[in-house]
Amino acid sequence: MHHEKRTFEFYVLAAFFALFVLFLYGPLSAVFILSFQGPNGGLTFPMNGASLHWFFNLFEKQAVGDFGASFSRSLMLGLMVMVVNVVVSLMAGLAFRRRFPGANILFYGTVASLVVPSIIISLGIGVVFNQLGLQPAWYSSAFGAHLTWTLPFGVLIMFAVFNRFSPSYEEAARDLGASSWQTFRHVLLPMIAPSLIGVGLFGFTLSYDEFARTLMTSGTYNTLPLEIYGMTTNVTTPVLYALGTVTTLFSFSVILMALLVILGLRRRAARA
Repeated sequence: MHHEKRTFEFYVLAAFFALFVLFLYGPLSAVFILSFQGPNGGLTFPMNGASLHWFFNLFEKQAVGDFGASFSRSLMLGLMVMVVNVVVSLMAGLAFRRRFPGANILFYGTVASLVVPSIIISLGIGVVFNQLGLQPAWYSSAFGAHLTWTLPFGVLIMFAVFNRFSPSYEEAARDLGASSWQTFRHVLLPMIAPSLIGVGLFGFTLSYDEFARTLMTSGTYNTLPLEIYGMTTNVTTPVLYALGTVTTLFSFSVILMALLVILGLRRRAARA
């Protein structure tokens, strides 16, 4: 009876997961297929031939968008957010291992931005910059807006990592004569490196795809999500689908590279 119940639960979870994957990747598969429309193809099925025409069209001068510049802005912004996210989250994780005055206020102040609507934060930052006589830009106001979204997740992840991290490893290193820096460099850092990569990847992907907190803070120049949103109202060719396919493959490539790095670190640690 117990075995039959577990079998039933397994099939229910399998069916739910299958529906979830279909709902998640079904639209992506349609975008992927339609991006290979022929030169005279439209935005819907059936396909009119098959070619790479719209992928090459991405690199040409567009009347409705600037793909290359918007992608480079999103990439640079994502990398900036990733670096700050990793450094600050690591410092916060180390600091909160010991109690200090104002720790609770700092913690709740950090995670409070998760419950505030993103568009309100974007609007507030944009208004503040205008009141100060500063021009909102993707590398300043949008950068700060993205950190209000990515930092709480990074901090919470590092809290979970250090919560289950045994201090006995550090104590053993200090007993053997290691300094604080040597303990951090040769003991602590290699053990939490996969988690730091995850925090960096999380910060990069959240920033790279962020729309609401960029809407009022990017200034004159669009990031890629804003560029894609603007294109949905005036693009009449599958070039938008080609852009979606390229950006999706780029995102998956970043995730794959991060997983390979984590796997390499784990193998290195196992050999050591």
